[in-house]
Amino acid sequence: MEDNSEPEQSSWAHLPDVCLRHVFHSLDDGDRSRAALVCKKWSLAMYSGSLWRSRTITFYGRPSRTRTLEFQSALWYIKKFGKYLEHLEINLSNPYNRAFTQKFQVTMRGLLSHLGKCNSRLVSFSINYLELDRLIWKNAVRARFIKNLATFLKRMSKQLDYLNLKGARVTLEEGCELLSSLSCLTNKSFISEINIEDFFSPLLPVYSSTLFHQTMSKFHSLVILTFNYNCISDELLDILQEHSAHSLCTLNIKCHIYDPHRQVVWGMSWANLAKRAPKLNVNFFFERVMKHDHLARILLVEIPVRSISLRSCYFSDPDWIMRPTLTNLLPAYWHVLQKLTLELNNSRELLDDELLQLILSCKRLLFLKVWAFLSVTFMERLLQNRAERKCILTTIKVRIYTARQETSEEDRLLCDIYRKFKYLIDSELNYFVITYPMV
Repeated sequence: MEDNSEPEQSSWAHLPDVCLRHVFHSLDDGDRSRAALVCKKWSLAMYSGSLWRSRTITFYGRPSRTRTLEFQSALWYIKKFGKYLEHLEINLSNPYNRAFTQKFQVTMRGLLSHLGKCNSRLVSFSINYLELDRLIWKNAVRARFIKNLATFLKRMSKQLDYLNLKGARVTLEEGCELLSSLSCLTNKSFISEINIEDFFSPLLPVYSSTLFHQTMSKFHSLVILTFNYNCISDELLDILQEHSAHSLCTLNIKCHIYDPHRQVVWGMSWANLAKRAPKLNVNFFFERVMKHDHLARILLVEIPVRSISLRSCYFSDPDWIMRPTLTNLLPAYWHVLQKLTLELNNSRELLDDELLQLILSCKRLLFLKVWAFLSVTFMERLLQNRAERKCILTTIKVRIYTARQETSEEDRLLCDIYRKFKYLIDSELNYFVITYPMV
């Protein structure tokens, strides 16, 4: 007797499309390609636009057999799925010679050209650490790359909402050309977030450039701006007040020891901006800018500072002391400071009392990260005050430096302190404290 029954199908054949796409989301490109060969339904799932909305493409500078096709695969991907992209991040990792940067430039020319023609969805674009001031970039290659990137940004200017060019390290003229590309069509840009940290080459006094001020005046709806302190001036603050006060929420400002940072900025300029932009919060990140007289020119009382990070990167200057900063400068932000990060080589001065008093005075401080020479009893005093609700910290991360190689006694004391405050730590705190020999 002939059997006319249908062959039994796997339950995978009846998997709803939404579930199938969810499975494809968790696969890498190779697995997706192989899965697409299973059947027509799975092949269609492969071309679902939701799978290709975000992409990170990394070009590795060091030669490797597994990386020989990375340039071709990047172009293949953009030609195949670029029309679906909404978020694109491109990373350039350790470029090592001129041949590589030239190949990267040629690939990016094709990639940006095709994406500019086929895509109408891209809202977020990022290229990190181009470091265009390095000698591995020939002048002609560098010029062509900047021209291609500027053309792409002009095409995307109506739809881009986020641009990240961190670490590009371009000249003042090149940087302003790229930023101006976002406003070429209407002479105004309504992009909401820009990251130009380390965008300009080091040592440039960008704050004194009329060209930079003209460029920044074209942005009319900034919400978040990340940049270096060598861009700050009264003129820039006035421009932000005039054009973006209604939208501006966050300024992330990096100040590096090798960047110009001794310009005069008046507190009134900050006060006017803060008044016109009531949602504004300012986050400062200092790299080896530790001396009190330098910080006092920057940390003006009129700034609505939410976060401060002071990092000495293990270096110690015999002329530098931290105490005046803890006792005179930072307490001015007692009503607004929410996050404090200190990484100090304070081997010449003990700061337990000053630091504890600062923490207790900052009524909104939630996050504390300290790498410094401290006594172990500092932690007990801090936790006792937290238990008594004299501060509202929710995150405590401390690395206690010690000049001794052997830390068993300090570790034992830290264990005792943890046991004493175990209930508080386990129920209310993100807590991590260790000792760290500095010998």
